[in-house]
Amino acid sequence: MKANFLRPPRGGAEYLADALRIIGLLGVIGAAIWLERTDAGILALTLPALVAPRFLGARAGFDIPFSIIVLLAAWSNVIDLYRTVDGWDIVMHVVCMGALVPIAYLLLAHWSILPSTSSPTFRKRVPIVLYPVLGLALGAVWEMIEWAGFVFVSDDIFVEYHDTIRDMAVGALGALAAGIVLAGVRLDRE
Repeated sequence: MKANFLRPPRGGAEYLADALRIIGLLGVIGAAIWLERTDAGILALTLPALVAPRFLGARAGFDIPFSIIVLLAAWSNVIDLYRTVDGWDIVMHVVCMGALVPIAYLLLAHWSILPSTSSPTFRKRVPIVLYPVLGLALGAVWEMIEWAGFVFVSDDIFVEYHDTIRDMAVGALGALAAGIVLAGVRLDRE
């Protein structure tokens, strides 16, 4: 993982992926200076996600859209799109889970729990079956974090049973869609 992170970028796409990480860091700094501390905190939560593809050796063709989705999800919170645009929450749960699950798969492959997408033992049906399962697991963790935020941080965080179930269900659909689209796609670099 360390070697992946320290490897210099090769080609314009990898430079663009690294530029998105820098944009994420600059967003945190800008929010800390000009916005509320909670906004800076929300944006700071993106930083581990933004560097995860680099550590895991993800291909730039996946790293770039993943990073854009992570930044969009965080900034949607900061500029209040989740409250002001009907259905935005649903769209982002679908899209975010479709992006997060392949990263989780790469991590599990790195730990030799699942076959790498470049392994001869990898089967195209694996993402179609496992991505929704991983999506439900990550969705449950996400919803528990929202609940903890509501209980321990602020009652402004919206937590409601039907919303929780809906978010997990549409997230699983996003993960399934990602599994279908990425079933034959290699996610990690050569």
